[in-house]
Amino acid sequence: MGFVELEHQNKLLRDEIDSLNRQLSSRGKSVESSKALELAELIIENSTAILFRRLADDDPKKRKMVYVSPNISRFGYQAEDFLNNRVMFRDLVYPGDSDRTLREIQTFVDQGMEAYTTYYRIVTRQGDIRWVEDRTSIYQETSTGLRYHQGIVIDIHEQKIAEDKLRMSEEKHRRIVETAGEGFVLMDESFKIVECNSTYGDLVRQSRSELIGKYPFGLSIDEFQHYWAGENVESGSHQHREFECELTTGDGKIVPVFIHANTLRSDSDEVIGNMAFVTDMTAQKKALQLAAEVQRDLLPEKAPLVPGLDIAGKSLPCEEVGGDYFDYLIEQGGDNTISIVIGDIAGHGVDSALLMSSVRACLRMRVSHPGTSSDIVSAVNQHLAQDVGESGRFMTLFYLNIQRQENRLEWIRAGHDPALLYDPVIDGFKELKGPGLVLGIDRDYPYISQQIEGVQPGQIVALVTDGIWEGCNRSGEPFGKERLKDTIRQYSKESSEVILEKIILTFEQFTAGVVSEDDITLVIVKIV
Repeated sequence: MGFVELEHQNKLLRDEIDSLNRQLSSRGKSVESSKALELAELIIENSTAILFRRLADDDPKKRKMVYVSPNISRFGYQAEDFLNNRVMFRDLVYPGDSDRTLREIQTFVDQGMEAYTTYYRIVTRQGDIRWVEDRTSIYQETSTGLRYHQGIVIDIHEQKIAEDKLRMSEEKHRRIVETAGEGFVLMDESFKIVECNSTYGDLVRQSRSELIGKYPFGLSIDEFQHYWAGENVESGSHQHREFECELTTGDGKIVPVFIHANTLRSDSDEVIGNMAFVTDMTAQKKALQLAAEVQRDLLPEKAPLVPGLDIAGKSLPCEEVGGDYFDYLIEQGGDNTISIVIGDIAGHGVDSALLMSSVRACLRMRVSHPGTSSDIVSAVNQHLAQDVGESGRFMTLFYLNIQRQENRLEWIRAGHDPALLYDPVIDGFKELKGPGLVLGIDRDYPYISQQIEGVQPGQIVALVTDGIWEGCNRSGEPFGKERLKDTIRQYSKESSEVILEKIILTFEQFTAGVVSEDDITLVIVKIV
C-alpha cells in the first residue's frame, strides 16, 4: 500500500472519529437537557405557580389554552381538560370576580400594555374558593404571526387571607384611635409628630397638616416641656409615663391635660418612636375647682376671738381639694373655752375631701351636745368606722381643748402627730403625746384625754399635719421638725398670724422647685 493510499485512509479514520465525537457530544447534551427538563418539571410540579399559554383573541370564548403546566392539578383539574377544551380557564374564575377581571384585562389591552397583573378568585374542582395572582404578558410568534397570552398563575390564598386580616386589624385599630375620645399622638424617635387623630387636632385647635412634622413641645408651656422628654418617669421605667400638664392651643388658650405616654421599641430594644394619649381635663378641672371652693367654704374663714388666745390657721391642699382638716369648735363651758381640731384623711383628692366633710359635720353636731372630749372623739370614731367600713380608709385627729380661764390644756391624740408646746422662758418644746388609735379602724376603741395645767402667756401651741415636715427639697432632704421648731422660736414674739406665715414662707423657700406631694395644714395658738 502506497503512501498516498495510507494518507487517504488516515483521513477517513479521522473524519469518522470526529463524527463519533460529535455524536457523543450531542448525546451528552441531550442527556443534560433531559435532566434539566426533569428538574424543571419537578420544580413546577411542587410550585404554587402554574404556567400557561393561550391564544389571544378579542372573543374570550376563542382564547384556547395551548399549554398549561401539570401542577394545575393542585386545583383539582388536569392539563388535558384545558388542552382538549373540556374546561375553559375563564370557567374557573369566581363569578363575583369574573366581570371585574374581564374589564381590567380589556383596560390593559386598550392601553396597549404588553404585561399586566390581576388578582381574582378561582373555584377549585372541589368547590373551594382561592385567591390567585395572574401575571400575563403578550407574545407573538414571528413565523406564524399568532399572538398568545402567556404567564403564570400563583396561588396566593394564604397570603391574601393574612393580608386581609392584617388590613382589617390595622383598619380596626385605626378606627379605634380615630374615634377615641382621647387625643392620640404618634411621634418618631426625635419626638416629631408623624400621626395624630382628629381629637388631638380639635384639642389643640390645629389641623393634622399643621401638626405633622412638628414637635409637640411647641404646644406645651415651658414648665411642663420636660415631661414630654420623659423626665417624669414612674417606677424607674423608661417605657411608660403618666403626668398632668397644660398645652397651648393654636389660638393661644391653655388646656389642662393628662398624658399617658410610651416609648416604642423594636424587638431588638431599639427606640423606634413614642406615642401618647392626651385627655382633656378641662371639665374635670372645673369640677375640682368647684369642689375646692366648697371645701374652702367649709374651713374656717378666720379664727374666733377668744380672750387670752391669739389663733391663726391655714390649710394648703397639694391638689385642688385635699384631705387635711382643721376647725374651731366653741363648746359649752364659757367664753374662754375653745376646742381646736386638726386631722388628716389617708390620701388626698376628692374622696378624701368628701370624707373630711363628713367628719366635720359629725364633729360640729356632736360638740353642740353635752359631753367630754372623750365622748366627742369616740362619737366621731364610731361615725367614721361606719362610713369607711372595710375600705381600709382612716383618719388621724388631734383634738385640743383650751380652757384659758383655768390655764388648762386637754387633748386627745387619735394617731396624729403630737402638737408642740413652746415655752419661751425655758426656750424648750414639749410634745403633747398620749395613746390613741387612728379613727375609723375600731369603732369601740376607748379614747382617753391628757391634760396640762399652768399654761402661761407667751407659750405657743402648734398643731400641724405631717405634710410640713415630710416635704423635701430637690436633694430629697425633708423639712423636718427641727426647722419647724427653729422658725417658731425665731418669731415667738410675733403674732400667731406672723408665725404661721413665716413657717409657710420658710417651708416654700426650702422646697423651692419641688411640687408638694401632701396637704399642709397648720394652726398656731399663742397664749396672751
